[in-house]
Amino acid sequence: MKDPHSMFSCSIGIMAYNEEANIRFVLEALLNQRLSTCKIAEIVVVASGCTDRTGDIVRSIAASNNLVELIVQDKRDGKASAINIFLSRAGGDIIVLESADTIPDEDAIENLVKPFLNNDIGMTGARPIPVDSGSTFMGFTAQLFWRLHHEIALSHPKLGELIAFRNIVREIPRNTAVDEASIEALITNAGYRICYAKDAVVHNKGPETVRDFLRQRRRITAGHKHLKATRNYSVSTSKIGNLLGLFKLILSEKPRDIKNIIWTCGAVSLELFGRSLGNYDYYVRKNNPFAWDVAETTKNLKNDSTHS
Repeated sequence: MKDPHSMFSCSIGIMAYNEEANIRFVLEALLNQRLSTCKIAEIVVVASGCTDRTGDIVRSIAASNNLVELIVQDKRDGKASAINIFLSRAGGDIIVLESADTIPDEDAIENLVKPFLNNDIGMTGARPIPVDSGSTFMGFTAQLFWRLHHEIALSHPKLGELIAFRNIVREIPRNTAVDEASIEALITNAGYRICYAKDAVVHNKGPETVRDFLRQRRRITAGHKHLKATRNYSVSTSKIGNLLGLFKLILSEKPRDIKNIIWTCGAVSLELFGRSLGNYDYYVRKNNPFAWDVAETTKNLKNDSTHS
């Protein structure tokens, strides 16, 4: 066990591609964290091939806070490439990776790092809560699936959006389309356990269109297939037993009205269709989308009225 009187140092990395809508908010949230078991040593933004104001916004914040640093990658070469640039120079005890299109609660980093007081823990993941309004079909879908993700992760951790891990990973496979899952594989292969930090809350935004939803789901499915084939690692949400548990959870939701019943059926159908497209991409098209098209409608969390 780590000495409870000593503090972990954290290197936080944010990989950004055209994130001008949210980058200021995520940096401000990270700079205002409430911490007791850790300290933030650096916050590094790797801006890859940005054509918007992302770099300018980060520079303006870095000018007044020496914790923040900008690294510009002239050409967008996949998120894993940007992560490896960050990992090659990160010096903290704990590495934190935050998605640029999320916003952490003020205790998120503290609650994410606390489990590392147990020396068996090698990686943790936050609890994503979408800001989407449940009054629309796509907002309902985002809320449904992240709620089910939470239920599964409580017993079978699946980590994403905001993760932390011990600084033992020098690089991740450059051709991975699922960076968090690839890190899970590396950490578990090193003999550590992974932990779902349910009290570390991070806000995200689901796709607003069916097109963006399917684009996201097929990319993730193909990425998980590639990870299984190359590293023999499966995330918890892709295992058959856990998928059956997922559908049992959906059935146990007991929708209160006909609209919710129809929307639940629609959400499940979309998920299954997205997974089938991912399987088609991987097995038929032989495609591993490690440099993917972004889902534009998942950006700009602060414009959603449900986020306080």
